[in-house]
Amino acid sequence: MSTDLLRRPLGITLLAAFFVFGATTCLLTIVLLLVPDSPLAFLWRLNPQARAAFTHMGPWAFVLMTTVGAACGIAATGLFRGKSWGLWLASCRATNLIADLANAFLREDRRTLIGVPIAGVVIFYLLSRQARDYFLHQS
Repeated sequence: MSTDLLRRPLGITLLAAFFVFGATTCLLTIVLLLVPDSPLAFLWRLNPQARAAFTHMGPWAFVLMTTVGAACGIAATGLFRGKSWGLWLASCRATNLIADLANAFLREDRRTLIGVPIAGVVIFYLLSRQARDYFLHQS
């Protein structure tokens, strides 16, 4: 086991896993859009509004999901490896709380408010001394 793994704070490892989950979700969404009658189509029942919105977007849905998924995957890699660009990208990605707030109030979709405290905790942790020290010593 490498010494880097031993020194990586648990919070950084959990955030990297969170971003891997985000990338995986984007990939799954792309697959569901490409193969609408797949055995996994039942997953749309979790958020039927998302299916309608992505279908309405047409090809832009693929662009969006590819971009967000790539950002999540790259952020996860950077966090896991202790790279400062991973910290920066994860911090930028966590600012989606602005989009969550906009959706909650402009589209009156209060369910998106769940993302606000999550993004707040992520940003707060990434700005913590523990996280900053880890990335400072990895360079």
